[in-house]
Amino acid sequence: MAALHERLAADCIELGRFPLCRLLLMNDANYPWFILVPDREGVEEIWQLDETDRLQLLQESCFLGERLAECFCADKMNVAALGNVVPQLHVHHVVRHRDDPAWPAPVWGRVPARPYGEAGLRHLRQKLKYCLGEFLAWEPEPETRV
Repeated sequence: MAALHERLAADCIELGRFPLCRLLLMNDANYPWFILVPDREGVEEIWQLDETDRLQLLQESCFLGERLAECFCADKMNVAALGNVVPQLHVHHVVRHRDDPAWPAPVWGRVPARPYGEAGLRHLRQKLKYCLGEFLAWEPEPETRV
């Protein structure tokens, strides 16, 4: 298993795994914000993945985006792989609503992050389990991670 960049580990909560990627939740309750991280060591760009992994990443990203859009009634899904601060390849999936705190601008740095409380995180996990179900190998829920 590839090591998770320290910034991702500090800012996110691990939810589970798809065949290629870990699914992380950005610990910012302002937006439903998820991150796919391919479990490949030393990969910074999508084109560095072999063809099979590139296709798998695309499948997982499209599946996640479609399910999140439905589950959270998205007005728009923002999907991006930037890597300017965290070089490890990771793909953001941010559910956007016209009434969210940053609309229509990008979410980065618009408002201070609002960490999930224990109840909010529990509710979000339940909602995701309904939306993603058996397609994700779920991480055990931590005792207190919030």
